[in-house]
Amino acid sequence: MPELPEVEVVRRGLVNWVLGRTITGVEVLDPRSVRRHALGPEDFAGNLEGATVLDVVRRGKFLWMPLQGEGADSVDPSVLPQVALMAHLGMSGQLLMQDSDVPDEKHLKVRLHLSPRAGMPGQLRFVDQRIFGGLFVTSLIPTDDAGPGGLAEVPMPLVAQEASHIARDPLDPHFSFDDFYRRLRSRRTGLKRALLDQGLVSGIGNIYADEALWRAKLHYARPTDKLRRADAERVLTAAREVMLDALAAGGTSFDSLYVNVNGASGYFDRSLNAYGREGEECRRCAESGIVSLMKREQFMNRSSYTCPVCQPRPRNGRW
Repeated sequence: MPELPEVEVVRRGLVNWVLGRTITGVEVLDPRSVRRHALGPEDFAGNLEGATVLDVVRRGKFLWMPLQGEGADSVDPSVLPQVALMAHLGMSGQLLMQDSDVPDEKHLKVRLHLSPRAGMPGQLRFVDQRIFGGLFVTSLIPTDDAGPGGLAEVPMPLVAQEASHIARDPLDPHFSFDDFYRRLRSRRTGLKRALLDQGLVSGIGNIYADEALWRAKLHYARPTDKLRRADAERVLTAAREVMLDALAAGGTSFDSLYVNVNGASGYFDRSLNAYGREGEECRRCAESGIVSLMKREQFMNRSSYTCPVCQPRPRNGRW
């Protein structure tokens, strides 16, 4: 699954191409990719045609585009939008900006035609090989804390209904460490399980949890109810840093399914220090002249990668 940096790469790419443009036409080539729109493909297209994209917003791994008006000329900046186009990338979903003369991708599912703008592609295409993702129109509702709904160019106190249940992510300027730490200490669980809980902190998936824990020198089974504030700050700082590093590298692409809006893959997988490195030397220990091989363990039907030397398992650890 694409994680926060990969989705943020897509968000930033979309902002450059779709902001302020009107959706002039909609083609649903595979109804399965709009199955989350309960009223069907025709209603999906009817809600989008003529609407103008006001922004591209991300909260955790959720991505949406607030919509308003019947064309750019009718957009009223004093009126908050009520609906948005939600994009769920799933395992293989891609949002690609293409010119009309570019041949259709093999797994093209939905095509949005955009109002012309000099030097910019005219189509936004949703491509999805495995069809776990999709597009749908959703309602925007007020945020619980009256803060911005997520990372955006023009923050608004609105959040897509489907994203309203998740916490803010470490890259969100309104993320509260104090609130995170208070809620973390109230739980009796292991540290990695807590980091993966989107209701506690959003956007941290399996890959970046392992990388953050490695950077912070903490084992995934550390009990959260006994975690010192300094350790919690260290792992959150590490999570923020590793995701910013991944963002600078265009995300982590293990295959051709994870690409930006221009179709380019990220290359942060070359910089991973923990994830996927079973049996390889721990780079940090190697710098100190210590030979320690990275270890893989089963965790929540996935895998966790740790160094047994610089990330020792706690005696009172929890999963």
